[in-house]
Amino acid sequence: MSRGGNIMLSKPATMLLGLIHTEPSNAYELIKKLQYMNVKSWYDIADSTVYATIKAMEKKLYITGKTQKVGNMPDKTIYSLTETGYAELKNTLKSFMENFDYDIVPFMIAAFFIKIFDNKEASGILNKRLKYLEKSKQGILNQIETLKSQNLPDYVICNIKHNALIVQAEITSVKEYIELINKI
Repeated sequence: MSRGGNIMLSKPATMLLGLIHTEPSNAYELIKKLQYMNVKSWYDIADSTVYATIKAMEKKLYITGKTQKVGNMPDKTIYSLTETGYAELKNTLKSFMENFDYDIVPFMIAAFFIKIFDNKEASGILNKRLKYLEKSKQGILNQIETLKSQNLPDYVICNIKHNALIVQAEITSVKEYIELINKI
């Protein structure tokens, strides 16, 4: 996926790198964390995707694994973020927060890991998103007025109003995030 010429991480890779950044973990622990956080209720990451994504991230040198032996248990590999992985994670989270898309999952993933940024940087990124959303909302409202003047069926205009409501919900949410960040 590319935005502005930058290669970005996939949604599963971003989620998993964020979790590994928070605490080095093995694949099984990552799956358990996703279950505990109830991520599958809004973004379904299959267990097989977790394993495949970990292998892909290891090949790209975003993570590094150390094998550990605990008692009589089988060996387990604990993954940690590399500097390259940290840089990719931070760039992708920034992009997910700055850029609006009707797919809300990227923003939700980024919101989980907003503390990767200091408060000033997080506030700046969210304010950039807010400005974009406000501009988009005004464009949609202008489009609605144009469509009304063309005597189009109400269901066509209703569909565009639906988009305006989605953008307004995003505006409200981002303002709340900004308030929270500024209180910390």
